[in-house]
Amino acid sequence: MTQTISEGDRAPDFTLPRDGGDTVSLKDFKGKKVVLYFYPKDDTPGCTTEAKDFTADAKAFEKAGAVIIGVSRDSVKRHDNFKAKHALSVILASDEEGKMLEDYGVWVEKMNYGRKYMGIERSTFLIDDKGKVQKVWRKVRVKGHAAEVLSCLQAL
Repeated sequence: MTQTISEGDRAPDFTLPRDGGDTVSLKDFKGKKVVLYFYPKDDTPGCTTEAKDFTADAKAFEKAGAVIIGVSRDSVKRHDNFKAKHALSVILASDEEGKMLEDYGVWVEKMNYGRKYMGIERSTFLIDDKGKVQKVWRKVRVKGHAAEVLSCLQAL
């Protein structure tokens, strides 16, 4: 069942396969801030722009004590190809079964040209070094989003 995560909630833990063939867990980053962003599909225009924007600001995010993790339902192989093609530095996690998407409430009913379907709502969660959600962005507009997240992170 899909739930809703709000600011102040404890971020649900997860362990997912990631690019490069390893796994990634929220608990791996205890004591660090995590920018967790959900996106619909590798190598589509908006998703590529978002990943490139986060990569462009990666050093500033790192300086602010944060790691960036992108999550979609794409396979690890697709993530590896996507990262290589666009020289991305963010971690890309694969949630092919969609459990984490439901845990974070981002697997939602969408509509396109009058057709309803289930899909990922482009969303970002800023999680502090104690595992608490500090800020939630839903229905993200890609333009300027990475910069907005960075400025919010720097203000923590």
